[in-house]
Amino acid sequence: MKSKVLDEHFMQQLQDIEITCVAADLKANMDKLVSIFGPSHDVNYRSIRIGGASGVSAFIIYIDGLVNSETVDQFILEASMFAVKDQHGSSEGLLSHLQCTGLPIHETKQVDTINDVVHTVLCGDTALFVDGDPHALILNVRGWDKRNISEPATESVVRGPKEGFTETLRTNTTLIRRRLKDPKLRVQCMQVGKRSRTDLAIMYIEGLTNPIILEEVLRRIRMISIDAVLESGYIEQFIQDSQWTPFPLIQNTERPDKAVSHLLEGKVIIISDGTPFVLIAPAIFTQFYHSPEDYYERFMIGTLIRFIRILSMLMALLLPSLYIAFSSFHPEMIPSRLVIAMAAGRSTVPFPSIVEAFLMEVTMEILREASVRLPGPIGPTIGIVGALVVGQAAVQAGIVSPIMVIVVALTTIGSFASPSYSAAIALRMLRFPVMIAAALFGLYGIMLLLIIVIIHLCTLKSFGVPYLSPLTPTRASDLKDTLLRAPLQWMRKRPIMFVPKDTDRLQPSSQTNSETDASNIGSGNNKEGSESDEK
Repeated sequence: MKSKVLDEHFMQQLQDIEITCVAADLKANMDKLVSIFGPSHDVNYRSIRIGGASGVSAFIIYIDGLVNSETVDQFILEASMFAVKDQHGSSEGLLSHLQCTGLPIHETKQVDTINDVVHTVLCGDTALFVDGDPHALILNVRGWDKRNISEPATESVVRGPKEGFTETLRTNTTLIRRRLKDPKLRVQCMQVGKRSRTDLAIMYIEGLTNPIILEEVLRRIRMISIDAVLESGYIEQFIQDSQWTPFPLIQNTERPDKAVSHLLEGKVIIISDGTPFVLIAPAIFTQFYHSPEDYYERFMIGTLIRFIRILSMLMALLLPSLYIAFSSFHPEMIPSRLVIAMAAGRSTVPFPSIVEAFLMEVTMEILREASVRLPGPIGPTIGIVGALVVGQAAVQAGIVSPIMVIVVALTTIGSFASPSYSAAIALRMLRFPVMIAAALFGLYGIMLLLIIVIIHLCTLKSFGVPYLSPLTPTRASDLKDTLLRAPLQWMRKRPIMFVPKDTDRLQPSSQTNSETDASNIGSGNNKEGSESDEK
């Protein structure tokens, strides 16, 4: 995507290229560009004559692979060679004539510095130089190969859109525009990275998003100073409030419908060129366990699914620790028959429960990472077969007990139930300290560490918004969409924790009319009911 104006921060990053104005001499301009790009075989220079053999000398520069070759041939080279020279006879007038009427290119502009030429050519544009004119004409003919729109790989749903973001910035903004046809939807562009000059698009709804949050997001992005930004994860790490936390403070998503829903809550969307993962800021703890599918089903189904996710989250975090605490410190709290079964299973295990749990958990993490890195067709197969073989062999060898295999399997399945990969990693990291606390102090150690984690969560903020909102500080109106999912008719207001400028989500008049229409349909008196409403 083309940036409108280079901001001051980015201009400071271009100090390594001496600011040089476009010269009227054609050869001087070409020599300067050759010295900047060096011996790069993908940088093409094409000398032409505008207006035929007796016309004005000119040349174009572009990078092969970043432009549409057919567009360059047909709408630049052919159109320029057969263009008629300006009646005034000046080369400067000729360039303006080509821009206005000579070249059928939808996006053009004139620049007067070599820096602007280099920047636009690296972005995929073509620059046209005319002999005797101290300007260059920039032509947007970008046309590199890109991946087609497909279903998100990390956020699949049973019911909902199957479209996901791609690595192309303009495609991603278009996917959001298709779903949110609001003229107040704003797209603000900038670039980060001294060498990569990665394009960013910051999207928000004017009149809805809190301007304080928006300005803070823009300020933090402008403060980024790095050679290259290769993925949106770079941006996330630079602009998040705290680096010393395992919990994600900015959410990422591949789903356009999810991004639009957060825009409608007054949040800011950050889209980076070259990655399908879009950032959502600010973020709170509960939204990482929500899925767009919660709102596509009826509220009872959405609430049930959320309870299942919460149960899975607790299993992924606490199940191995509870096994260690009960087996080592509190066997009297376990039913007698279960104690006998556990003792029989552990009779041949030579290790204490903490070593047994660590061995199995580390093994499962290695298998999980190996299955992710292996090629797609064999990755899941190796993970399943490896887990079955290792678990069965470990039990037969007497290294671990059968109930430990069950605990580790349930823990792994519970971690997969989280809709957010970043949130699942945080639980996987905290699982090991909780296991150590359980081995040292039993249930008291688990509770002590959980209290420390909750205190840590209470201190976190995301762009000024408390991380545990609306649980603490408690906002009763926002609790309708946290652990529970209330009916859509009840959620009239947007979450006030994000301080939106427009708090009304559901207009009261629309609700009244819909209820009246429904009652009229049921009674069969539509006309009389509508007339009474008007009165």
